[in-house]
Amino acid sequence: MGIVYNEKCRTLTLQTRNTSYQMKIGNLDYLLHLYYGPSVCDADMSYQIRQYDRGFSGNPYESRNERTFSLDAQPQEFSTQQQGDFRTSSIEVVNSDGSYSFHGKVTDYQIQKGKYRLDTLPTVFAREKDTVDTLQITLTDQISKVQVILLYSVFEEADIITRAVRVVNEGTASIRLKKIMSVCLDFLNGLHMDLVSLPGRYGQERQVERQHMTHHIHTIGSVRGSSSHQQNPFVILCDRDATEDHGNCYGFSLMYSGNFLAEAELDQYDQLRLVMGIHPKQFDYELKPQEIFEGPEAVMAFSRDGFTGLSHLYHDFYRTNLCASKYVTEIQRPVLINSWEAAFMDFDDVKLLEIAKAARKMGVDLLVMDDGWFGKREDDNSSLGDWVVNKDKIRCGLDHLVEEINKLGMKFGIWFEPEMVSEDSDLYRAHPEWTMEIPGRRAVRSRNQMALDMSRKEVQDYLITSINQILDNANIFYVKWDINRSLADIWSNVLPAERQGEVYHRYILGLYRVMDGIIKTHPDILFEGCSGGGGRYDPAMLHYYPQYWVSDNNHPIDRLKLHYGTSFVYPVSTMGAHISDSGKLVPLRTKAVVAMCGTFGYELDATHLTEEEQKLCKEQSELFQKYYPLIFKGDYYRLTNPFEPGNMTAWQHVSKDRNEALLSVVVTNLTCNGPQEYIRAKGLIPDVMYSVNGSKEAHSGSALMNAGIPIEREVPEYTAFQFHLKKQEQTVNA
Repeated sequence: MGIVYNEKCRTLTLQTRNTSYQMKIGNLDYLLHLYYGPSVCDADMSYQIRQYDRGFSGNPYESRNERTFSLDAQPQEFSTQQQGDFRTSSIEVVNSDGSYSFHGKVTDYQIQKGKYRLDTLPTVFAREKDTVDTLQITLTDQISKVQVILLYSVFEEADIITRAVRVVNEGTASIRLKKIMSVCLDFLNGLHMDLVSLPGRYGQERQVERQHMTHHIHTIGSVRGSSSHQQNPFVILCDRDATEDHGNCYGFSLMYSGNFLAEAELDQYDQLRLVMGIHPKQFDYELKPQEIFEGPEAVMAFSRDGFTGLSHLYHDFYRTNLCASKYVTEIQRPVLINSWEAAFMDFDDVKLLEIAKAARKMGVDLLVMDDGWFGKREDDNSSLGDWVVNKDKIRCGLDHLVEEINKLGMKFGIWFEPEMVSEDSDLYRAHPEWTMEIPGRRAVRSRNQMALDMSRKEVQDYLITSINQILDNANIFYVKWDINRSLADIWSNVLPAERQGEVYHRYILGLYRVMDGIIKTHPDILFEGCSGGGGRYDPAMLHYYPQYWVSDNNHPIDRLKLHYGTSFVYPVSTMGAHISDSGKLVPLRTKAVVAMCGTFGYELDATHLTEEEQKLCKEQSELFQKYYPLIFKGDYYRLTNPFEPGNMTAWQHVSKDRNEALLSVVVTNLTCNGPQEYIRAKGLIPDVMYSVNGSKEAHSGSALMNAGIPIEREVPEYTAFQFHLKKQEQTVNA
């Protein structure tokens, strides 16, 4: 069983295939954290905690004259509030008498088969073949009667542990929740650990930064109303000497699309605490008696095999247990062309058909009609919210346009931006109160659009009805769901003044309800997420979308870094990647090689390509379809780091049986009379012979991994290479 309670030691141990996680109902019924790491067999790890008088560290009153027990130094599973622990907290409660205090002790625990669920937030799920157990621990404050219920699910085969939290007001008066973390994890010594995060900006999302832990609070988070371009709700704590292939790595991935916070604090005793959850900025949530608040789920993984080992755990798990869409594993996704960079908003039905006919010659299966098809939309100053077809552009009618596209043997897709509204729109003129605007103040504009108050049920209902009406009246195969601004002017006209601190979170809850009402009611439609590119690329979004647009930056050389950073946690199968006109000096074939590290498609005007270019695109589309199972289902390896000096960037896809691999290289820095370069493969079987690109010449897996493949030297700038490695019948000793 994945969860075991030892009554004698009062320990609770969570076991996956390769890891152990242990906590203890300790002194005075406080819940103490003991261990997370490589599997330990039938061990009570409480011997690690050394209790002694720390001097000026407060002691709980119940400990009487015993000065050796202080919560300021104990490794806790969920830290208390105002009980002598001065480190970053897991919770902040304002009780009915105005006091700030939560004194939580263990009053109950339950072990159950299967995966817990949250009523208000998306979570990962268990498949029938998964071995999953759930632990529920109740911490109760005996004075206020506030309960915190800690939820853990153990996915044994996947080496994954998920965590979530519920706050239940069992008292007789209302409380206010001002901070709630889904994860609190204490390490007894974190002095020689590093923190890895994925910061960025618009067009340069999920870059990789690594910092040594110092005696400060290291803070990563977003207060933009979404998980954001600037940060991602994913962090790694790792050994100082951890590399791609070696070293202990702990991953924390938060399933939440709004404001989030991760704090890592190295304390006075070199103990390290990491907390992660909803950002407390402008968060003030009232809980009346018997009401429940749910915090988002966090997905935790541990690997002793470096960043690659950790990435493989997340990739495998998120490919199978995050999104239920049939396009994740059952149906191969089509090669698409999007109208945005081909025509922007200057198109009509005739232009779209011309693009589709030209794209069909390129092996494209799906035409996507992007922004500009609705209301009176001619530029980005009007019509958001008016989800009715612009008859001046689509003169033949949407259903007829889709039929004409289908006659070409192609599928049809459409773009929406549901959460936004233009001032110049019928929707705003009818319902100005539906927007986020602080009374008496002019709202901040971004891209000349305003945010709808997604916390309002009537707004949610309007979006569900109007968008479903479009989807249900034409043969729509694909939807691109976009959001192109951060939130400001946080205010809801339906909440009283004292509850405006709930708006950020209620917005996200409303968004999830809308997605439930549109995406989950259309299982035959392939949905792709977008937020000005990759500005809301998080696990909760990927619960709904099997793929997400990595970035609006399509330059293939920039994309090397974008794909590299994104791959630390998110599988290649989620990464929207296209060929575009961006990067004029980069060969078309190189653009295709880069786009194959993702969903593959085009963002250009196919009617402007020469016959030779269309033929090359068709060859690349067919090549992507050929390698699709390898790219989407295989193990992904980062062979080089594009953030470090070097002459090329390389990556590799390896089939699960290790019989086949695709190794890709892009030359990024040509030097005069440069040295001979070699790329070493990974993940192959050492004593098996592999052919390279179908040639009769074969090399052993050990040779390819240790000596490498020589890269041709005298090539044009930004040349790309692909090496298809295929297992041969003979072995090295044959």
